[in-house]
Amino acid sequence: MTASRSAALITGASSGIGAVYADRLAARGYDLFLIARREARLHELATRLQAAYNIKVTTLRADLTQEADIRAVEAVLSDTPAISVLVNNAGTAQIGSFLSHSAQAHQDIITLNITALTRLTLAALARFKAQDRGAIINIASVLALHASDTSALYSGTKGYVFNFTRGLQAEFADTGVRLQAVLPAATATEIWELSGVSPENLPAGSVMKTEDLVDAALAGFDAGEAITIPPLHDEALWQRYEEARLAIYAAARTGTPAPRYLR
Repeated sequence: MTASRSAALITGASSGIGAVYADRLAARGYDLFLIARREARLHELATRLQAAYNIKVTTLRADLTQEADIRAVEAVLSDTPAISVLVNNAGTAQIGSFLSHSAQAHQDIITLNITALTRLTLAALARFKAQDRGAIINIASVLALHASDTSALYSGTKGYVFNFTRGLQAEFADTGVRLQAVLPAATATEIWELSGVSPENLPAGSVMKTEDLVDAALAGFDAGEAITIPPLHDEALWQRYEEARLAIYAAARTGTPAPRYLR
């Protein structure tokens, strides 16, 4: 993935994974559209990247739990032909008992992690398909493959991102449009402050540096990976997971109840 004055739009770009993606794509020659709620941080990042890489950076303050702000970013994606890469990175988490948070708090997570990502993907794909070129990188999580007693909602939203991306990969397989799902595990970002969990309580050595995560994800993109799990060392585990998933799907297409359900 290299640029010839193409642009990349990155959500959640003011810190963490989004900010590192901004730096790495700027180094590849992309102009940038940086989206986040914290305007001062966006301007600071834009100033640094423009000076370092001689690129153009446009910032847009947007809260992607709000309808008007989602529409504003949709318009940028629809109306800016130079944008050829979308990084759907914005997301949040609340780790804990499902009953310990309000309906509105849950709705905000769903809107940010699912609704906004879906609508921005739609806005980008409509133009990417017409141009037969473009790339979308959706940041999911290894919790898309696992749920605990404290991660029901977060795991559910990331499971959506994972399967949504996989379905679109199949739909656009024969086009010039690329989609990648990135599944980080624990990563050193500010999401921990929002989630209510301290990374200090995690096993020693289990938290990946943000820079390592993004560099590995981009290496996976360059290698043509559809699914990238940066901390997974044993790739055979993923192959066995895929084989089991497909076997279960095939075995379930019998049209009759399994004998254990018959009386």
